[in-house]
Amino acid sequence: MFGNKTTEFPSPLADQAAASADHAIRSTQRIANQALDGLAGSMQDLQQQATPMVDRAADRVSAMAHHGADAVRDRSQQLSDGVHRMTEGTRGYVQEEPLKSLLIAAAAGAALMALWSFLGGSRRPG
Repeated sequence: MFGNKTTEFPSPLADQAAASADHAIRSTQRIANQALDGLAGSMQDLQQQATPMVDRAADRVSAMAHHGADAVRDRSQQLSDGVHRMTEGTRGYVQEEPLKSLLIAAAAGAALMALWSFLGGSRRPG
């Protein structure tokens, strides 16, 4: 009986509580919006600061890759030149000392055949 009258007719205290709650909600929304705006600004600042650093890092990686490719190319050329010098030196030695070269080649062949025979012989069932 008594409870129905308070719900049907709002009291000034209830109106004041509702207004305070509404004010608190609006204040919270305003503060949240300000925080989000600040966060968005911070993210844009961070992106603007990070972009040049990423660009510099990419440039450094590219320069290092080019330097590495150049080093490999130079080393390959050095090895090719070394092989060419060794080939020419061997060719000159064979032309100057044909008999000695033939004996060295025969001895190397015989040593390889002996090694092959020894290794192949140990694998035969026996």
